[in-house]
Amino acid sequence: MKDQGSRQGCDRGPFPPDDGAGSVGVMAHDHPCDTTPDAWRDTGVRVIPGDQLDANTPQTPGMNRAAAINFARVGAEKLWAGTVHIHAGAKTGAHHHGALESVIYVLKGKARMRWGESLEFTAEAGPGDFIYVPPYVPHQEINASDDEALECVLMRSGGDAVVVNLDIAPAEPPTTVAWIDPIHRQPD
Repeated sequence: MKDQGSRQGCDRGPFPPDDGAGSVGVMAHDHPCDTTPDAWRDTGVRVIPGDQLDANTPQTPGMNRAAAINFARVGAEKLWAGTVHIHAGAKTGAHHHGALESVIYVLKGKARMRWGESLEFTAEAGPGDFIYVPPYVPHQEINASDDEALECVLMRSGGDAVVVNLDIAPAEPPTTVAWIDPIHRQPD
């Protein structure tokens, strides 16, 4: 059997392997087959210190974004990750991110999301909660607190800063939507 932990031998076979459902195995990869001792040193794992994020990103009044992971910083081709701090009481305008999927992880504060053709739906998230925004969904991010900043980690499924601003008259009052997990049964 080949050494599965090193770069020796670039053809690592199909993924997933044919040795049973749910198993973990080796996978083929499409990077150059460089077997020098330091091949992964500058092209492998990257750790981006929190005090070295790049604030040179598109900004929205009342918000501060900073990039941690993108093409310019680490060569990421299929995702963007960074932080966003939303000032107390601040909110975005209605917008969507085209074909990109977004994930927001709330670190501190209370996020209120509105979404829909007229921003007619709303839900709130607090520290430890994740928010998923599918492609093309009109939405608005709101800091639900007038006293405390909202701090989040933001990830998108592409490296481009796609923002399509929308001219939407919001529905009032919006309908609160509770999360219902489609996989796990809800407790009675």
